[in-house]
Amino acid sequence: MLYSPKDINSRFKALLTKKNWKESRVNYWVTKDAKLIRKTLAMDAENQKKEITESGHEAIFSYNQTDFVKERIAIEVQFGKYSFVAYDLFVKHLAFYVKDQIDVGIEILPMKSLQKGMSSGVAYYEGELYNVIR
Repeated sequence: MLYSPKDINSRFKALLTKKNWKESRVNYWVTKDAKLIRKTLAMDAENQKKEITESGHEAIFSYNQTDFVKERIAIEVQFGKYSFVAYDLFVKHLAFYVKDQIDVGIEILPMKSLQKGMSSGVAYYEGELYNVIR
């Protein structure tokens, strides 16, 4: 018998939603020109698109979503594949921080003792702590 990551995620969602934690999204526009991206990074989405298109480049819509945000804190509940943890830490949390919407990001992972009872490929705290320290 294995623990269900989907069921655990659903339970976190139910409990955190009751406490007024809400999903959040940051919309932005990108292009192939790195200098132009640096120029538009701190702009709001509307001005990013305008600056990119006025520069003669294609504006490509993108976004980052995070599971829960409240009082400038973001929470990602990650009982999925291990590769998503680095994306959460270094893309999602960072995007919300750069947009001045959070001060801290929290990543919820199973400990190895729980992960052993889950399907393969699920990240676990001790392994990801090693990666962050490294």
